[in-house]
Formats: sequence, structure tokens, C-alpha cells
Amino acid sequence: MRTGRPGRDDRAAPADRPGRPPRSANPARNGPSVRAERPQREERPARVERPRRGAGRLAPAPAAVKATVPVAPGEGERIAKLLARAGIASRREIERMVAEGRIAIGDKIVDTPATILKSLQGVTVDGKPVAPPEHARLFRFHKPTGLLTAERDPKGRATIYDRLPHGLPRVVPVGRLDLNTEGLLLLTTDGGLKRQLELPSTGVERTYRARVFGEVTQTMLDDLIEGIEIEGVRYGSIDANLERRTGRNGWVEMKLREGKNREVRRVLEHLGLQVSRLIRTSYGPFRLGDLPVGAVDEVLQHDLVNFRKTLK
Repeated sequence: MRTGRPGRDDRAAPADRPGRPPRSANPARNGPSVRAERPQREERPARVERPRRGAGRLAPAPAAVKATVPVAPGEGERIAKLLARAGIASRREIERMVAEGRIAIGDKIVDTPATILKSLQGVTVDGKPVAPPEHARLFRFHKPTGLLTAERDPKGRATIYDRLPHGLPRVVPVGRLDLNTEGLLLLTTDGGLKRQLELPSTGVERTYRARVFGEVTQTMLDDLIEGIEIEGVRYGSIDANLERRTGRNGWVEMKLREGKNREVRRVLEHLGLQVSRLIRTSYGPFRLGDLPVGAVDEVLQHDLVNFRKTLK
């Protein structure tokens, strides 16, 4: 006869188990259940935000504290904008510097590029005080083909900064020119001026000359004055003129005020033309003229001040 643990039928019923009262099959008959009141949980301390990943890599930094200064509504500007205007870096680069904990106000690390300040007094970058911004400066650069309009390229391609002369202050480009587009590229020390010149609402005119191949007539180009839509993108009014034509080769001058990405090339290609060369000859009143390829010169302060007075 097998002995050992009792089978399921041999086990005691729940009512027969010691220490546990009998229970009816109907829970309603058992009366209301009584539960011991649990003590209330103690309130947890406020959560302390930790520095973002990568903060403090380049300089020792305490836990990130939101370094804001009380500013009345309508006063002050974002720290990223102030630093860009001071020529420290572009706004995008400043956002990376903030994330790395490299910017502080006094002994407090700035943790957001949206921090509002009246001035840069007490602001440091990598532990060094930021000098107050100087007056805006503007330069003309004759960009050659084969250079990217960027500070750096992950693929290691050459950028405009590889060709700029030594001794030039830190500058940012006004707008962009494609890798294979040449001509006038404005450079400025003032991030506010850069944005003002780029905004479509400002309406600063840009002029391009394009060497094209294909069938083109002035009538085709005249239609662009009303604007054109290409693959869902609307391009504004373009003043286009056929300068000269030899067979199926020709030169077209185009004046526009928006400057969307690759706008000139896309419009001409939409007309069935192949663009073999594209040159920007002017940006507002500033012209390329006879500036040599790769050369840089500064716009006279008097001319810049007068031009800024005309901006909307």
C-alpha cells in the first residue's frame, strides 16, 4: 500500500484548517470584510533632476540647476540667442554646449538654451567669462564649388571654414550655398543679423546666374513671376531673364526673395533644363563683383548700418 502525501480528496477542507474561520460559498453571506487600515505613506521628497547625459564632460559640473534670472514679461532674450549674437557659436552648437554642461551663470550650470537673460553678465563658457557683444560685422566671401556651407561634416568633406583666412573673427554664414554652387556668401559675427537677412518676411533679394542646357524661351521664364508649385512645394515670385542663348546652351538670371532649399535648381529642372553651373551674384545690395574666388573682404560699417535701416 502506497503511503506518503495525502491525495487531493484526503486533504482537509478549508473550513477544517486550523486558524481560519469557515467560509460560506456565497461571499454575500459572510458579511462585510474588515480590513486593517493601512498607515498613510509618507510624502516622498521632490525629485531632483539629474544632469543630462554627457553633462560635465568638458568641465566639472555640479548637478544641473536651472539657472534662470527673474525677468519681467517682454524683457530679456534666450541665452542661446544672446550667445549666438556675441559670436560664441551658432544656436544649434550652443544647444549642444548646454547639454554638455559647458555654459554656466555664476556657479550654476545652465540646463536649457531657453533660459531668459537681460545680458550675458556672469555667463561663462568652459569657465571663461563671455565678453559683451561687439557691433555686427558683415563679410563677403566668394565661395568656390566643392565646399559645404557648414561648420563640420561627418563624412570629412571640406567646408567653407577650411578656406577662410586666419585672423577672421568667428563668423556664421547667411543662408547656404550647395556643394556645387559658387558665388557670394555673406558671413556675419551677429546671429541676429544672420536671421534677419534669412527670413522670407524680410524680403531680401538674391540674384543667381545659371548656365543651362535645353530648350528655354523668355516666355517660359516669364511665367515664373506668378510663382510655381513643384511636388507640393510652393515657390514665390521669381524674376527670370534669358541673358543669352547659343543653340541649346544658355545663361539665365534669376531674382528671388525666399531662398528655399535648392530653389533655383529645382525650378529650372522642372522646366526641363539641366543646370551645369550656378553662381550667386548678389544678396541684397551686396554684390560679388570682381571679388576673386576664395577671397574675403569686409562690408563697410557705414554701408551695413544704412542697409539695416531698410530692413522690415
